[in-house]
Amino acid sequence: MSRSAGSPDLVLVDGEPATHVSVLDRGLHYGDGVFETISCPGGRPRLLQQHLERLVHGCERLAIPIGDLQTIHDEITRAAAGTTCILKLIVTRGDAVARGYTPTGSERTRRILMRFDWPAERAEWSRDGVVVAIARHRIGENPALAGLKHLNRLEQVLARAELRDPEVSEALVFSSSGLLVSGTMGNVFIVSQNVLRTPRVDRCGVAGVTRRVVLEEAAAAGIECEECELGAADLESADEVFLTNARIGIWPVRRLADRTLVPGPVTRLLQQRLEARFASDAAPEGASRE
Repeated sequence: MSRSAGSPDLVLVDGEPATHVSVLDRGLHYGDGVFETISCPGGRPRLLQQHLERLVHGCERLAIPIGDLQTIHDEITRAAAGTTCILKLIVTRGDAVARGYTPTGSERTRRILMRFDWPAERAEWSRDGVVVAIARHRIGENPALAGLKHLNRLEQVLARAELRDPEVSEALVFSSSGLLVSGTMGNVFIVSQNVLRTPRVDRCGVAGVTRRVVLEEAAAAGIECEECELGAADLESADEVFLTNARIGIWPVRRLADRTLVPGPVTRLLQQRLEARFASDAAPEGASRE
């Protein structure tokens, strides 16, 4: 049977080939789990150590036993070998042992690994920039879950559903208190008077691995960086705006709502440094819990 567009060509559940999971899985019922989306150009999982560190952190925050991290590491590297692909790793608390929200402590952690074709890309988006809208939907603030890439993505689903114009690649979202949060599928940075600024992720939003690396590269390049609260006025007055995630790297924003922008010197420098970081990045020999 032929594979439908957008479906994975490999699915592993707890390391074994599978096509389904239990209807009792708490990830399905409650979003009780975390996930990582890992880019694998040329068979090399990009920023794998950073992904694994975030995975461990998320599981610890949710009190989900991670199991053997080396096993997860090895499954990822084997699944990526010899192909350019996107891997999605989901870790859930496992099947519900009893009805209700409360974990019993006797659940068995489940991991699901899926391999997808590398999506078609338009080279001009990285070069010339993308068109971005402002979502009407607001993101709730919840410090207990802030920064985590947990399985409940309904807010992103609602914001993404607003996009009707095929020329619009992404939407920026604000929090319920009016603070800039991110895009629907990645983090956002602005440059104002040569200072690089990105929203904090202590009240909402996801602590992206590419966001982390961009901040590291900016600091190494001597660029002043701030993780801070940003509002609509900061966005409107920004000299440069760009988006980040593990697949796209950096997308400059060329039009934001009705405002025209151009990819500026800070964006270009960070694109160069990030591409160099990606090129030098190889899957680590082993995994650690540090």
